Amino acid sequence: MSLSLKTHSAVTLTVGNKQYHYFSLALAEKKLGNGSQLPKSLKVLFENLLRNLDGKSVVEDDLQAIIDWQKKAHADREIAYRPARVLMQDFTGVPAVVDLAAMREAVKSLGGNVNQVNPLSPVDLVIDHSVMVDEFGTQKAFGENVEIEMERNHERYLFLRWGQKAFNRFRVVPPGTGICHQVNLEYLGKAVWHEEINGELIAYPDTLVGTDSHTTMINGLGVLGWGVGGIEAEAAMLGQPVSMLIPDVVGFKLTGKLPEGITATDLVLTVTQMLRNHGVVGKFVEFYGDGLADLPLADRATIANMSPEYGATCGFFPVDEVTLSYMKLTGRSDDEIALVEAYSKEQGLWRNPGDEPIFTSSLELNMATVESSLAGPKRPQDRVELSQVPKAFQGAIELEVNKQDKNAHPTVNYQNKTFELTDGAVVIAAITSCTNTSNPSVLMAAGLLAQKAVEKGLTRKPWVKSSLAPGSKVVTDYLAVAGLTHYLDKLGFNLVGYGCTTCIGNSGPLPAPIEEAIKQTDLTVGAVLSGNRNFEGRIHPLVKTNWLASPPLVVAYALAGNMNVNLKNEPLGVDKQGNDVYLKDIWPTSAEIALAVEKVKTDMFRKEYSAVFDGDEAWRALQVESSSTYKWQGDSTYIRRPPFFENMSATPAKIEDIHGANILAILGDSVTTDHISPAGNIKKDSPAGRYLQEHGVAVADFNSYGSRRGNHEVMMRGTFANIRIRNEMLSGVEGGYTLHIPTGQQMAIYDAAMLYQQEKRPLAIIAGKEYGSGSSRDWAAKGTNLLGVRVVIAESYERIHRSNLIGMGVIPLEFTGGMSRKTLGLKGDERIDVTSLQSLTPGQDIRVKITYANGEVKEIATRCRIDTGTEMEYYRHGGILHYVIRQMLN
Repeated sequence: MSLSLKTHSAVTLTVGNKQYHYFSLALAEKKLGNGSQLPKSLKVLFENLLRNLDGKSVVEDDLQAIIDWQKKAHADREIAYRPARVLMQDFTGVPAVVDLAAMREAVKSLGGNVNQVNPLSPVDLVIDHSVMVDEFGTQKAFGENVEIEMERNHERYLFLRWGQKAFNRFRVVPPGTGICHQVNLEYLGKAVWHEEINGELIAYPDTLVGTDSHTTMINGLGVLGWGVGGIEAEAAMLGQPVSMLIPDVVGFKLTGKLPEGITATDLVLTVTQMLRNHGVVGKFVEFYGDGLADLPLADRATIANMSPEYGATCGFFPVDEVTLSYMKLTGRSDDEIALVEAYSKEQGLWRNPGDEPIFTSSLELNMATVESSLAGPKRPQDRVELSQVPKAFQGAIELEVNKQDKNAHPTVNYQNKTFELTDGAVVIAAITSCTNTSNPSVLMAAGLLAQKAVEKGLTRKPWVKSSLAPGSKVVTDYLAVAGLTHYLDKLGFNLVGYGCTTCIGNSGPLPAPIEEAIKQTDLTVGAVLSGNRNFEGRIHPLVKTNWLASPPLVVAYALAGNMNVNLKNEPLGVDKQGNDVYLKDIWPTSAEIALAVEKVKTDMFRKEYSAVFDGDEAWRALQVESSSTYKWQGDSTYIRRPPFFENMSATPAKIEDIHGANILAILGDSVTTDHISPAGNIKKDSPAGRYLQEHGVAVADFNSYGSRRGNHEVMMRGTFANIRIRNEMLSGVEGGYTLHIPTGQQMAIYDAAMLYQQEKRPLAIIAGKEYGSGSSRDWAAKGTNLLGVRVVIAESYERIHRSNLIGMGVIPLEFTGGMSRKTLGLKGDERIDVTSLQSLTPGQDIRVKITYANGEVKEIATRCRIDTGTEMEYYRHGGILHYVIRQMLN
């Protein structure tokens, strides 16, 4: 019966001189019921299930459940979702390719065919996370940074070149091209995908999963996609469906228009704060309302990009005329655009004026009420109105860890200038990351503000490290045509690279005199960046407060030089005549910005993307031999064969109950994957730093944790090693430390974990709310696994990290009934028992026994956060990749 529904729904659509086969939602609805009031994002899921209906992984009841979703705007049903493609960036892509190489070895050792380990879905890997801001503020910065990047990452890039040859359906966008999300938005994304199968053209919605949580940026183009861990992405490209529950969908109605002087960044920070307060974790958000008609696609993409910051799985904008206009601007073919329009209208995916689908809940924003703002000092949802920034900063420095006598401020001599460095100094001002660098209006605004500032004689403060890292080469083309590059350069915002740079923690070193001054009196300084991530310790280890802002405000703060300056009513500096200059004096008008944006032309996109996979001369010069399995280098400190499949059997082993687990760390609320997963700089005296030195790597050549994600030895040593993480087992201590209970000694978390492993003791992590929020980092789960942690008990989880823990064989449990580490009085010297794991079912209550140091025993109820049957299968196999290997062998 299921297959007859699929056959019944198969029809054709003629667009131009081509005929496309597709599966009609309208015909399926005639059998299942009217789905006209479904959110557009759920219609995409409905089509995905209909097209993949096979009576096994997808059955007719799955489709019926989506139709019936309209009754309560909710459904408790697991579905198997198959995205059209997979997107990777190199930080998460390298370990994924390492895992694929190791899986080939595992399949070979178990008697299988190594060529079974191949992507079945198209995979695009964009190298965009490796460039660091080593050089800045000069015309030579870009060339020098690219040269350093190629030298630093030579081994990693050789490995990716091998992967490009070894695996089918695997493309690599070379370094120095752009950020994966912007390349996806401007070039890779189709809105409607089509492929030839058995001589027929099949059309269906473009969908994807990506190994960066900001994959959601493509939602602005009407493409359903979101971030997953590298572990899930590997399974998806190997043909495994993404197991998920039919989501709740929150509607966000946009009305009105942005007022004069307000940017898309201001809008997205407002939307982020509203949705975070509303509560959208694990849900889809879909935007609707008449305000969309005048909302440029670049602004939509900016909002969609920040989905992880407001906590949603995605932030979806349906296809409409604005989508088609953007596709035309960015050089998509007339045939592609015609197909998108015809297919979307035929399938009910087109946004019509007045559309108001059924939503689980909804909220509304009149864009005319949006005010200029930043977010900080350490969370993207903490929006602060521009006039309140000094107060917010001063509140931040009252944190206990920052309290001390600051009467003396160091004097700095740098580049023939002498100045006093004080609390609040803006030491980093970066136009960076995919959030805003896809958006011509805010980039042109930054250039115009720079022009007005230079013409008045303003300069950036000498202690500010400034940089421009666009998301694609098109950005530098249109800034140049608009005549604005010169003015950005004059203020030190020279091109430093095409990559994530500062937002990912690749801000590079501060000038040595600045670093010394900060350390001298432990100054609390700031970074202002046009990114989406400002978590503690992420941007730079010496910068305690980090602020997200629009590109023009980034430039303005570089001029003001201090977070204590109220940009609303205090001057940025003085002009050539000695008169005070205020932000309002140099802020460009909407008309000026619109005139500049008109200079963005289709030819720019076609030129830059005509050879997007070719790379520069240095990339093309990388030569590797063709081989089906990778030849691991025993002395490599970048690429190591991971231990996940060692001694793997053809059938899963029995799950052992957890007896007498020691607690490795007790963590508070909002502990992010930035706190858990290694990122940014590698400290000389850290376990990872010691390992590299023991293997002959000079401190100057450490590179970053992100660049060494292909080496599990480095990554496991850096897990939980963030300089701002606070383990509540220790009082007043910051950084990756714990108490080794048997000896009573304080030591690095890695060192304690290794001692526990020698003692054959299992480990547990205890945490608060929103555990694992932040970027989709598989190493937050892989590192947890390698440290010997078998169970995490938290008050609540972020979606991706919870899934990744299961994917690495770690069971996530959730406190129930208002219980927490605090109500239980946990100190870290307790022992944890979790039993009956062999009979575990998704979502069941599971008893946990806590034995206190004084002998007292408590049994508590927790909820198993293995949510679906598929996740349970992964857990029983010891992880998702083990499951995939055994499926291949069978």
